[in-house]
Amino acid sequence: MPVCYDFGMHQLRPPSLLAAALAVTVALAIGGCGDPRDDGELKVLTTFTVIADMARQVAGDRVEVASITKPGAEIHGYEPTPRDLRRAASADLVLENGLNLERWFERFIAPARTRHVTVSEGIEPIPIAGDAYAGKPNPHAWTSIANGAVYVDNIRDALIDLDPAGAATYRRNAARYKARIRAVGDGVRRALAGLPKRQRVLVTCEGAFSYMARDLGLREAYIWPVNAEQQSTPQQIAATIRTVRRTGVPGIFCESTVSDEGQRQVAREGGSRLAGTLYVDSLSGPDGPVPTYLDMLRRNAETIAAGLAPREATR
Repeated sequence: MPVCYDFGMHQLRPPSLLAAALAVTVALAIGGCGDPRDDGELKVLTTFTVIADMARQVAGDRVEVASITKPGAEIHGYEPTPRDLRRAASADLVLENGLNLERWFERFIAPARTRHVTVSEGIEPIPIAGDAYAGKPNPHAWTSIANGAVYVDNIRDALIDLDPAGAATYRRNAARYKARIRAVGDGVRRALAGLPKRQRVLVTCEGAFSYMARDLGLREAYIWPVNAEQQSTPQQIAATIRTVRRTGVPGIFCESTVSDEGQRQVAREGGSRLAGTLYVDSLSGPDGPVPTYLDMLRRNAETIAAGLAPREATR
C-alpha cells in the first residue's frame, strides 16, 4: 500500500517550493494516492464553473464533471493547490478556456500529463485595447451567445474523442443545449433592443463583456481591461468618470468576483448610479442567482437592460 501525504489547501507561493510540491503530488497520485477511481466512471475536470456547467449539459450521465475553482472564485489569478494537482492527475480529461484566461494553467497541467482541450478553439478573439495587456486576446469569449455554441461543439468533440461509445448521446445533448442557448440569446436581444442609442454604453469594472457588447451593439467602457491585480489606478478611475459624465449613462455595473469600491466612486463623481452586479468569471452556487450558464446570460441581460433604461422609465 502506498504511503499518502495530504498537503491540504496550503498555497506554496515560491516557485521552487510549488514545483517540488507538484512533483510529489503527481507521483503520489500515479502511485495510487489520487482520488478513487474504483467505479470506472470517466472524470472530466474543468478550470472554472462556467465550463463545468456546459460540460455537464453535454455529458449527461455518462461522465462525472467537476470544476477546479469553486462558485464565486476569481479565475485569473487562481493558485492551484496540491489537491488540485491530484485531481488533475486522476482525471481522464481537463477542459480549459484558453485565451490567456488561466495564466496558471500551463504549469498546472504539465506535471499531471493529463490530456486537455481548449474549449475556445476556433473563436475569433477580440484584442484588449489598453494598458499592459494591449493586443492580447480578451479571454471572456463565453459572454457571446454565438461563442457559447462554439464552446459546446468543442466540448462535444472532446467527449466523443474520450468516449466514442457515447458519441450519439453527446451529439444529441449538444444539439439540444445549443438550441436552448439560442433561445436565451433571442431573449437577451429582445431585452436590450429598446435601449436608446445614447444609453447603449456598458460601463463595468473589468472589460469582460467585449464579445457580448459587440454582438448586441453596445459601446464598452471599463476601469481595467483584465482583472489580474484587482486594483484600479487613479488614472483608470478618472478616465472612467470622464466617460460616464460625457455619455450621461444612467447606470454602471461591476462583476461579482471583484470589489466594486472603485466603481462606486465612478458612479458618485460621474453622476450615475451603481445599477447592479454582473456575472462572468464564475457561476453562483445552486441557490444563488446564476447557478447555470443560461441563468448567467439571462440575469446579465436583465440587469443591463434595467440599469441602462432611461431614469424616467424606472420610476
